[in-house]
Amino acid sequence: MIHATAIIDPQAELDSSVEVGPYSIIGAKVQIGPGTKIGPHVVIKGPTRIGCENKIYQFASLGEDPQDKKYGGELNTSMEIGDRNLIREYCTMNRGTVQGGGVTRIGNDNWIMAYTHFAHDCQVGNHTVFANGASLAGHVRVDDYVTLGGFSLIHQFCWLGINSFAGAGSVIVKDVPPFVTVWGNHAEAYGINKEGLKRSGFTAEAIRILHQAYKIIYKQNLTIEQAIESLTPLVTECPEVDNLITFLQQSTRGIVR
Repeated sequence: MIHATAIIDPQAELDSSVEVGPYSIIGAKVQIGPGTKIGPHVVIKGPTRIGCENKIYQFASLGEDPQDKKYGGELNTSMEIGDRNLIREYCTMNRGTVQGGGVTRIGNDNWIMAYTHFAHDCQVGNHTVFANGASLAGHVRVDDYVTLGGFSLIHQFCWLGINSFAGAGSVIVKDVPPFVTVWGNHAEAYGINKEGLKRSGFTAEAIRILHQAYKIIYKQNLTIEQAIESLTPLVTECPEVDNLITFLQQSTRGIVR
């Protein structure tokens, strides 16, 4: 299962079912779970923990040192990747920093296309889609079911809410609320992610109410506090509106307008 030309550090821990392709390098303190397949010319540096049934294509670089001037060579930062992720060619994922919590974390069932970049201390949820060239700066949070179009760029410390969508080439410098579609440089809001919500199983009624919530936030010239007050009665009709309220209460960068 491990090609003769692969280099596996004695301190790496690989399940017996892991496949490693030609010329790949697995460093010390790397843990890889059952059923994961590592292609040729992949480099994985520890401390990094990778779960089950992931598929990692050629020339990916995972768990490398943070690209952060504050990084001082600390050995106690790490990278965590969950289960059933598809990680395509030339994807780069860096470990965390001491200042940022120490861990870069990728969840489960993510579809990560070629040339994507995940900087230090990013926190990515489950069932996300990163099209070719999408890049996260440091400390970015990406919630479940987020889709990023090709060559999207996300500023450090931004937060992308659940089921949000960014069009190709978007430059995002503020937080994106749940269920919202954004696009442009700098990104602006263009309604709710209707198609994505349908694919995630939202009912027509829930989508209608979320569209109503979107208009409260974006079309009535309300402050965030006033918008939260107007959104609160909708929670009884559509519990998902509470995700919007919580997001607006917790956002620190302000939201994409």
